[in-house]
Amino acid sequence: MMQIENERLELSEELSRHILSSDPDNGLKLIRCLPELSARARGNCLLLEGNSEKIQLVKRFIEILSRRLEQHEVVNAAELKRLFNQLTSAKSVAGSVEENLNFSDIIASFSGRMVRARTPNQQGYIKAIEDNTITIARGPAGTGKTYLATAMAIKALKDKKVSRVILSRPVVEAGESLGYLPGDLKEKVDPHFRPLYDSLQEFIGMGKFEQYVRQGVIEITPLAYMRGRTFNESFVVLDEAQNTTLPQMRMVLTRLGYGSKMVITGDHTQIDLPRTADSSLLILNEILGSVESVKFIDLATEDVIRHEVVRRIINAFDNYLDRERNTR
Repeated sequence: MMQIENERLELSEELSRHILSSDPDNGLKLIRCLPELSARARGNCLLLEGNSEKIQLVKRFIEILSRRLEQHEVVNAAELKRLFNQLTSAKSVAGSVEENLNFSDIIASFSGRMVRARTPNQQGYIKAIEDNTITIARGPAGTGKTYLATAMAIKALKDKKVSRVILSRPVVEAGESLGYLPGDLKEKVDPHFRPLYDSLQEFIGMGKFEQYVRQGVIEITPLAYMRGRTFNESFVVLDEAQNTTLPQMRMVLTRLGYGSKMVITGDHTQIDLPRTADSSLLILNEILGSVESVKFIDLATEDVIRHEVVRRIINAFDNYLDRERNTR
């Protein structure tokens, strides 16, 4: 027989803004979606009545949210919904909530905000980087592939586990011709590397970023300029790997020297090569899947941490492409 309980939870002012506010996407709306549970607000109190297991679930949700707010995390409506969905999923309920949702900090950003994984898959990605020499992350836009890899690179640099950070991308135009750009090499490739610049400046600030670049501690280089080099005591990040051919990928992987790590990121749905079949990312698992200390991580739409609509857009495109393949 289902056990019925009543619970009165007094919320702090900050928690009330997220749980009991007039915002249509507040926490109370999410809580009311739970079956066998009645929830209502009275002042700064949340009144619960119903299934005791569901009440405990709500209490864990509020506890974890409170911890996030204490750590000065920004919790918007999309993040609130993601946190609640992860907590109430069958996987989280059956397993350890603490293990699934309380992820350890990576580093503090330049502004003091703590950077950490936001989903179980992202936490698995971080662990793979820590435990392996080469990590290959595949997944759609917005899943934190590049952002978290860059965070781990800067952490390794700060912890003196490596002496420099190498960031590289293939310089491939995304479906449009930009023609001949004026300026020196840096000015020509700057537009391609802007996402990497943004992440680095968020972690260490503009001044330190420019200083490290001048000193060669951080090097941002096109893929073509990696040939013939060996990177010792380095953290190498190859971004946009879906735009590398098999010979290019082999060249990059064999640049790795002693005391180094490499993270390769890519999205097979955003291949800009003239022939999609030339992308090394499509067959890399078949080649390296059994190689020791090489780990493949697949991120999915549930790991998207950009605007909620980005997840819907990715799903819509995936559904369309699936229909097209089935039609053919």
